[in-house]
Amino acid sequence: MLIFYDYEVFKYDWLVVIKDPETKTETVIINDSEKLKKFHQKHENCIWVGYNNNHYDQWIHKSILCDINPYEISDMIINKGVPGWKASRLFRQIKMFNYDVMIRGDGGLKSLEGFMGSNIKESDVDFNIQRKLTQAEIDETIKYCRHDVEETMEVFLNRQSDFNAQLQLCKLPTKKMNLSYLSKSKAQMAGIILEARKKVYHDEFDLDFPDTLKIEKYTQVLDFYKNQENRDYSKSLKTEIAGVPHIYAWGGVHGAKPQYFGEGYFINMDVTSLYPSLMIQYGLLSRSIKDPKKFKEIYDTRVKYKHEGNPLQAPLKIVINSTYGAMKDKNNPLYDPRQANRVCIYGQLLLTDLIEKLEPYCEITQSNTDGVLVKLRSEDDFDLIDDIAWEWEKRTHLSLEFTEFKRVYQKDVNNYVMIGTDGHVKTKGAYVKKLSPLDNNLPILNTALVNYFVKDIPVEQTINDCDDLEQFQLIAKLSSKYKYLLLNGEILSERCVRAFASKKDTDGGLLKVHSVTGRPAKFPNSPEKCFIFNDNIKNVKAPEYLDKQWYINMAKKRLKQFGVS
Repeated sequence: MLIFYDYEVFKYDWLVVIKDPETKTETVIINDSEKLKKFHQKHENCIWVGYNNNHYDQWIHKSILCDINPYEISDMIINKGVPGWKASRLFRQIKMFNYDVMIRGDGGLKSLEGFMGSNIKESDVDFNIQRKLTQAEIDETIKYCRHDVEETMEVFLNRQSDFNAQLQLCKLPTKKMNLSYLSKSKAQMAGIILEARKKVYHDEFDLDFPDTLKIEKYTQVLDFYKNQENRDYSKSLKTEIAGVPHIYAWGGVHGAKPQYFGEGYFINMDVTSLYPSLMIQYGLLSRSIKDPKKFKEIYDTRVKYKHEGNPLQAPLKIVINSTYGAMKDKNNPLYDPRQANRVCIYGQLLLTDLIEKLEPYCEITQSNTDGVLVKLRSEDDFDLIDDIAWEWEKRTHLSLEFTEFKRVYQKDVNNYVMIGTDGHVKTKGAYVKKLSPLDNNLPILNTALVNYFVKDIPVEQTINDCDDLEQFQLIAKLSSKYKYLLLNGEILSERCVRAFASKKDTDGGLLKVHSVTGRPAKFPNSPEKCFIFNDNIKNVKAPEYLDKQWYINMAKKRLKQFGVS
């Protein structure tokens, strides 16, 4: 059974709101450790779901159960940066299965609430208050806390596939369900499932090249990696490959024709599971793994499950895709930086090898970590290109997947729109990616650009025809470097706001004030004149004073970055 919870901690008060979606009940506990202990005992076999609870709420919960002052633990975590698990050995004795819906890259729960169109007003109660809370302040805090629990439930629903996959991962190590693994990261689970044992290595830059490699023209790339002076993660090589500017470093190759537009017959060649395939075919797995064959078994099983449409492929994919990153993590038993560097270098060099073979017969448009985009001179050249790719596949023991496109708009290697010969659309990058309820900043701009590229609809038409206010939202969230937001000379109580372009002359710009210098600066990508709407924005119609011209200008500015005048 799942229960969702969130804690609020003050110097002299604490409270928790707990919701059970199955029974549709809510429990609020205020400064009552005995009541909490009874509740925990009754629900110790449940899965406790929260936002950032792996790093905060679970330690507050455990401190109260252990009769430790929760404010001291809160202060230690928030202000002193000490992990909660270091506070007391007693915490290890508490049975509690935690699942955290937060993922790396989230800007915080308030940002996600903003993206989802929810109310993002913050509590008026000062968390640094130096006295007991009044009843009114407690009521306000409960309301605020309840809202965050409800929003955490919404985030969970939007990420339920992640939970389902993690739940399946909990069975893999011993073939039996072990819910204690729910709080482990994907990389940690990869280490556990592959039975890795932490070892110390001193050969991080003891590197070599694949014996299947055939590079004859672009030997400057080989020279870069051979040079001992470049065995440093800050070093990189900027060079031209097949008429395209490329950057080689220690995290993958990137190259693209900037501000490129092309029509014709394109083939995107992606190496199937490049890094996992390199680890298997060239023996590049972490040397800390007990039995490397287990990784291949997991890989082969995942391929089989994917072909069958078996949902169990999802947890296996996590293990496969997390292994490379774990090899760079000093705290992971899979840590083996030499093997990780070899994986990276092998991949870059073998792709350069492919580009070198393709170059005489087609136009290289872009290359990235695991693939190459080429434009054929004629569709009649397909068999020739296919033969070159086949020779490379047989020699390198890697597989290529072909996808055909007829039109390409490219800002750079990380931002593009490709339109397939069958009409499907592939997008990448902040300006054109497909947005979601949890990633929904200035959505009207993405829609306008994609409509322009794919349907030839002017950006003015897309923007002027839209009256859904949510589509115009800019979620502005302060980082810890800034003290507060300013609007029209007034300090805003919220650190996360939903801003819009305004036609009103009385409206000013949104400013952020630096915590150290006290200097105000315009919030990035925000309008010169703003209004704020932090209430629930679902189904709210855009007001007359929404400045749609600002959004049109922004869309055209972004089009220019794609080379469209």
